[in-house]
Amino acid sequence: MVGFFVNTVTVTAGSIIGLLVGTRLKDKYKTIVLNSLGLVTIIIGVRMAVRSENTLILVASLVVGGLIGEWFGIEKQLERFAEYLKRKAGSSAEQFVLGFVTASLLFCIGPMTVVGSFEDGLYNKGELIYIKSLMDGFAAIALTAAFGVGVMFSAIVVFVYQGSLTFAARYLQPFLSDSVVNEMSAAGGVIVIGIAVNVLGLAKIKVGNLILALPLAAVIAALAIH
Repeated sequence: MVGFFVNTVTVTAGSIIGLLVGTRLKDKYKTIVLNSLGLVTIIIGVRMAVRSENTLILVASLVVGGLIGEWFGIEKQLERFAEYLKRKAGSSAEQFVLGFVTASLLFCIGPMTVVGSFEDGLYNKGELIYIKSLMDGFAAIALTAAFGVGVMFSAIVVFVYQGSLTFAARYLQPFLSDSVVNEMSAAGGVIVIGIAVNVLGLAKIKVGNLILALPLAAVIAALAIH
Protein backbone atom coordinates (compact mmCIF):
# COMPACT_ATOMS: atom_id res chain seq x y z
CA MET A 1 0.00 0.00 0.00
CA VAL A 2 2.72 2.45 -0.95
CA GLY A 3 1.55 3.29 -4.46
CA PHE A 4 0.29 6.75 -3.51
CA PHE A 5 3.65 7.51 -1.87
CA VAL A 6 5.52 6.42 -5.01
CA ASN A 7 3.21 8.59 -7.12
CA THR A 8 3.96 11.56 -4.86
CA VAL A 9 7.70 11.00 -5.27
CA THR A 10 7.52 10.72 -9.08
CA VAL A 11 5.50 13.95 -9.35
CA THR A 12 8.01 15.72 -7.10
CA ALA A 13 11.00 14.32 -8.98
CA GLY A 14 9.45 15.16 -12.36
CA SER A 15 8.77 18.69 -11.15
CA ILE A 16 12.38 19.16 -10.04
CA ILE A 17 13.60 18.03 -13.46
CA GLY A 18 11.02 20.29 -15.09
CA LEU A 19 12.29 23.26 -13.10
CA LEU A 20 15.85 22.61 -14.23
CA VAL A 21 14.72 22.21 -17.84
CA GLY A 22 12.35 25.19 -17.71
CA THR A 23 15.04 27.65 -16.65
CA ARG A 24 16.95 26.79 -19.82
CA LEU A 25 14.01 26.97 -22.22
CA LYS A 26 13.08 30.11 -24.11
CA ASP A 27 9.42 31.13 -24.05
CA LYS A 28 8.83 29.94 -27.61
CA TYR A 29 9.96 26.43 -26.66
CA LYS A 30 7.82 26.47 -23.52
CA THR A 31 4.86 27.30 -25.77
CA ILE A 32 5.62 24.26 -27.93
CA VAL A 33 5.79 22.05 -24.84
CA LEU A 34 2.50 23.48 -23.58
CA ASN A 35 0.72 23.06 -26.91
CA SER A 36 1.95 19.48 -27.28
CA LEU A 37 0.80 18.63 -23.77
CA GLY A 38 -2.58 20.27 -24.38
CA LEU A 39 -3.20 18.32 -27.59
CA VAL A 40 -2.20 15.00 -26.01
CA THR A 41 -4.45 15.79 -23.04
CA ILE A 42 -7.40 16.23 -25.41
CA ILE A 43 -6.78 12.75 -26.83
CA ILE A 44 -6.61 11.27 -23.32
CA GLY A 45 -9.83 13.04 -22.36
CA VAL A 46 -11.70 11.84 -25.45
CA ARG A 47 -10.59 8.24 -24.88
CA MET A 48 -11.89 8.46 -21.32
CA ALA A 49 -15.15 10.22 -22.25
CA VAL A 50 -16.21 7.60 -24.82
CA ARG A 51 -16.28 4.95 -22.08
CA SER A 52 -19.69 6.20 -21.00
CA GLU A 53 -22.44 3.62 -21.40
CA ASN A 54 -25.20 6.15 -20.79
CA THR A 55 -24.90 9.70 -22.14
CA LEU A 56 -27.70 10.90 -19.86
CA ILE A 57 -25.65 9.94 -16.80
CA LEU A 58 -22.67 11.83 -18.23
CA VAL A 59 -24.71 14.97 -18.95
CA ALA A 60 -26.57 14.88 -15.63
CA SER A 61 -23.43 14.37 -13.55
CA LEU A 62 -21.58 17.21 -15.27
CA VAL A 63 -24.46 19.70 -15.20
CA VAL A 64 -25.60 19.01 -11.64
CA GLY A 65 -22.06 18.51 -10.36
CA GLY A 66 -20.99 21.72 -12.07
CA LEU A 67 -23.86 23.69 -10.54
CA ILE A 68 -23.06 22.39 -7.06
CA GLY A 69 -19.36 23.03 -7.60
CA GLU A 70 -20.07 26.58 -8.72
CA TRP A 71 -22.26 27.14 -5.66
CA PHE A 72 -19.51 25.90 -3.33
CA GLY A 73 -16.84 27.73 -5.33
CA ILE A 74 -14.52 24.72 -5.50
CA GLU A 75 -12.28 26.28 -8.15
CA LYS A 76 -11.88 29.42 -6.08
CA GLN A 77 -11.05 27.33 -3.00
CA LEU A 78 -8.35 25.49 -4.95
CA GLU A 79 -6.92 28.81 -6.11
CA ARG A 80 -6.96 30.18 -2.56
CA PHE A 81 -5.10 27.10 -1.34
CA ALA A 82 -2.59 27.58 -4.16
CA GLU A 83 -2.14 31.23 -3.17
CA TYR A 84 -1.55 30.11 0.43
CA LEU A 85 1.10 27.63 -0.70
CA LYS A 86 2.66 30.30 -2.89
CA ARG A 87 2.98 32.68 0.06
CA LYS A 88 4.38 29.96 2.33
CA ALA A 89 6.91 28.99 -0.34
CA GLY A 90 7.87 32.63 -0.89
CA SER A 91 7.42 32.11 -4.61
CA SER A 92 6.98 34.91 -7.14
CA ALA A 93 6.11 32.61 -10.05
CA GLU A 94 3.37 34.21 -12.14
CA GLN A 95 1.75 30.90 -13.12
CA PHE A 96 2.04 29.20 -9.72
CA VAL A 97 -1.74 28.99 -9.18
CA LEU A 98 -2.50 27.83 -12.72
CA GLY A 99 0.22 25.20 -12.56
CA PHE A 100 -0.95 23.89 -9.19
CA VAL A 101 -4.63 23.67 -10.12
CA THR A 102 -3.98 22.18 -13.58
CA ALA A 103 -1.57 19.54 -12.31
CA SER A 104 -3.66 18.64 -9.25
CA LEU A 105 -6.73 17.96 -11.36
CA LEU A 106 -4.84 16.19 -14.14
CA PHE A 107 -3.02 13.83 -11.76
CA CYS A 108 -6.12 12.95 -9.72
CA ILE A 109 -8.75 12.41 -12.43
CA GLY A 110 -9.08 9.19 -14.33
CA PRO A 111 -9.71 5.47 -13.96
CA MET A 112 -6.07 4.65 -13.23
CA THR A 113 -6.23 6.80 -10.09
CA VAL A 114 -9.35 5.11 -8.73
CA VAL A 115 -8.76 1.53 -9.87
CA GLY A 116 -5.03 1.67 -9.18
CA SER A 117 -5.53 3.02 -5.65
CA PHE A 118 -8.19 0.40 -4.94
CA GLU A 119 -6.02 -2.48 -6.17
CA ASP A 120 -3.20 -1.21 -4.01
CA GLY A 121 -5.45 -0.85 -0.96
CA LEU A 122 -7.37 -4.10 -1.31
CA TYR A 123 -4.86 -6.52 -2.76
CA ASN A 124 -1.52 -4.79 -2.16
CA LYS A 125 -1.21 -4.84 -5.93
CA GLY A 126 0.48 -1.66 -7.13
CA GLU A 127 1.30 -2.33 -10.80
CA LEU A 128 -1.36 0.01 -12.20
CA ILE A 129 -0.56 2.85 -9.82
CA TYR A 130 3.15 2.44 -10.58
CA ILE A 131 2.44 2.85 -14.30
CA LYS A 132 0.39 5.95 -13.52
CA SER A 133 3.21 7.23 -11.33
CA LEU A 134 5.66 6.95 -14.21
CA MET A 135 3.26 8.73 -16.58
CA ASP A 136 2.63 11.47 -14.02
CA GLY A 137 6.37 11.93 -13.56
CA PHE A 138 6.89 12.65 -17.25
CA ALA A 139 3.82 14.89 -17.33
CA ALA A 140 5.18 16.79 -14.32
CA ILE A 141 8.39 17.50 -16.24
CA ALA A 142 6.46 19.08 -19.12
CA LEU A 143 3.99 20.94 -16.90
CA THR A 144 6.69 22.34 -14.62
CA ALA A 145 8.84 23.41 -17.57
CA ALA A 146 5.84 25.41 -18.82
CA PHE A 147 4.08 26.56 -15.61
CA GLY A 148 6.83 26.56 -13.01
CA VAL A 149 7.11 25.49 -9.39
CA GLY A 150 3.35 25.46 -8.67
CA VAL A 151 3.16 22.04 -10.31
CA MET A 152 5.46 20.56 -7.68
CA PHE A 153 3.01 21.40 -4.91
CA SER A 154 0.33 19.29 -6.61
CA ALA A 155 2.23 16.36 -5.07
CA ILE A 156 0.47 17.29 -1.80
CA VAL A 157 -2.93 16.73 -3.43
CA VAL A 158 -1.76 13.46 -4.98
CA PHE A 159 -0.55 12.23 -1.59
CA VAL A 160 -3.76 13.14 0.25
CA TYR A 161 -6.27 12.15 -2.46
CA GLN A 162 -4.72 8.87 -3.58
CA GLY A 163 -3.78 7.96 -0.04
CA SER A 164 -7.40 8.47 1.02
CA LEU A 165 -8.66 6.27 -1.83
CA THR A 166 -6.13 3.57 -0.95
CA PHE A 167 -7.18 3.35 2.69
CA ALA A 168 -10.90 3.75 1.90
CA ALA A 169 -10.80 0.98 -0.71
CA ARG A 170 -12.27 -1.75 1.48
CA TYR A 171 -15.32 0.41 2.23
CA LEU A 172 -15.94 1.71 -1.31
CA GLN A 173 -15.04 -1.32 -3.40
CA PRO A 174 -18.47 -3.04 -3.17
CA PHE A 175 -20.10 -0.03 -4.82
CA LEU A 176 -17.70 0.27 -7.76
CA SER A 177 -18.78 -2.04 -10.57
CA ASP A 178 -17.29 -1.75 -14.06
CA SER A 179 -20.25 0.37 -15.16
CA VAL A 180 -19.80 2.78 -12.26
CA VAL A 181 -16.07 3.14 -12.97
CA ASN A 182 -16.80 3.70 -16.67
CA GLU A 183 -19.21 6.55 -15.92
CA MET A 184 -16.73 8.12 -13.50
CA SER A 185 -14.04 7.79 -16.16
CA ALA A 186 -16.28 9.41 -18.78
CA ALA A 187 -17.04 12.39 -16.54
CA GLY A 188 -13.34 12.65 -15.76
CA GLY A 189 -12.58 12.57 -19.48
CA VAL A 190 -14.76 15.60 -20.13
CA ILE A 191 -13.04 17.43 -17.27
CA VAL A 192 -9.64 16.48 -18.74
CA ILE A 193 -10.71 17.98 -22.07
CA GLY A 194 -11.62 21.15 -20.15
CA ILE A 195 -8.12 21.16 -18.64
CA ALA A 196 -6.65 20.86 -22.14
CA VAL A 197 -8.74 23.82 -23.34
CA ASN A 198 -7.31 25.89 -20.47
CA VAL A 199 -3.75 24.74 -21.15
CA LEU A 200 -4.08 25.69 -24.81
CA GLY A 201 -5.50 29.08 -23.84
CA LEU A 202 -8.66 28.57 -25.91
CA ALA A 203 -10.96 29.54 -23.02
CA LYS A 204 -11.07 29.72 -19.23
CA ILE A 205 -13.17 26.81 -17.97
CA LYS A 206 -13.59 26.44 -14.22
CA VAL A 207 -12.77 22.75 -14.31
CA GLY A 208 -12.38 22.62 -10.53
CA ASN A 209 -16.09 23.31 -10.19
CA LEU A 210 -16.82 20.19 -12.25
CA ILE A 211 -14.94 17.81 -9.94
CA LEU A 212 -18.13 16.74 -8.13
CA ALA A 213 -19.29 15.20 -11.41
CA LEU A 214 -17.07 12.20 -10.59
CA PRO A 215 -18.79 11.00 -7.40
CA LEU A 216 -22.15 12.08 -8.79
CA ALA A 217 -21.65 9.93 -11.91
CA ALA A 218 -20.79 7.00 -9.64
CA VAL A 219 -23.93 7.49 -7.53
CA ILE A 220 -26.26 7.86 -10.53
CA ALA A 221 -24.71 4.83 -12.28
CA ALA A 222 -25.01 2.72 -9.11
CA LEU A 223 -28.67 3.70 -8.70
CA ALA A 224 -29.35 2.97 -12.38
CA ILE A 225 -27.92 -0.53 -11.98
CA HIS A 226 -30.14 -1.30 -9.00
